[in-house]
Amino acid sequence: MINKQSMTVESWDAKGRLTFKVAALIVVCLALLPFYADGQIIDKVTMLMIYIVLAMMWNLLAGFAGLVSVGQQAFFGLGAYFAIRLVMADMNPYGAFIIGSLAVAVIAYLISFFVLNLKGGEFAIAMWVIAEVIRIFVMFDPIIQGETGTSLLAMNAYEPELRRSLNFWFSLSVFVVFSGGVLVLLKSRLGAAAQAIRDDEEAARSVGIKVESTKRIIFVIAAVGCAFAGCIWLSTAITFQPRTNFGVQWTVFMLFMVLVGGLGTFEGPIIGAILFFILQEVFGDFGAWYLAGLGAVAVLFALYLPKGICGELQARKGVSLIQTGVKLVRRSKP
Repeated sequence: MINKQSMTVESWDAKGRLTFKVAALIVVCLALLPFYADGQIIDKVTMLMIYIVLAMMWNLLAGFAGLVSVGQQAFFGLGAYFAIRLVMADMNPYGAFIIGSLAVAVIAYLISFFVLNLKGGEFAIAMWVIAEVIRIFVMFDPIIQGETGTSLLAMNAYEPELRRSLNFWFSLSVFVVFSGGVLVLLKSRLGAAAQAIRDDEEAARSVGIKVESTKRIIFVIAAVGCAFAGCIWLSTAITFQPRTNFGVQWTVFMLFMVLVGGLGTFEGPIIGAILFFILQEVFGDFGAWYLAGLGAVAVLFALYLPKGICGELQARKGVSLIQTGVKLVRRSKP
């Protein structure tokens, strides 16, 4: 009997399916966290979710589309600002977080027409300038009161324990939606197109890829993800201050987490965010030494693990928990 071979496209290998099942179990356990953990732990995990979402959005933009931005704090702050404005108009805070974050898509879409034709450092600098301009405009809003800022007093309508739980579930939901969305996107034609543009924009254009529209979609998605992270931060901090919410430190955190975890990998931002969170918890009380420590860690990774933890594992050992693309599998038929 002659065996015939055929090629099939496989989106999930066995390891990926196992990883997905384990991740789903972890999410279920996390969803139950408010019922058995104390408030301090819930607050810390909520903060970790913010970091992971931010890292994943910057990685989507820079790692998979080649758009290196140092101005993502613009969208982080805008999401919170829009939410405050909506709450002032008597909208429920959590509804305002969702609508305010989605409204950022409109701003990001408009900004994209001015910045996406810029290359490399020009794009990065333009995004930083835009973030500063937006921060200044927000400061002129009488409600914000300049650098004094304002408070989301509507959150006080919730009992502290309930508010903490709602904030945590909101952050977990945002994490699940955006991590799942990024994974689906990377397995789609859009994800393949984005990575082709990252590798060689002119070659991608020559084979018919719509470069501008692909970059625009990625840019808007990353902006909305940062806006949701900004709203989660607002829900926990309650206060809004332009210097803090639009601070460049947010983008610095994103760069650190992604470069340490592994640029252009799916799990890299998650690993990088966890490492950053641990470093912050251990050394956060050391003031300037904490920042010096982060810099030292970044230098060590640049020297010895330039591709980040997950990037080096993939390059040296071929180890990857999640398959971000599709692959052809040869199957035998009788």
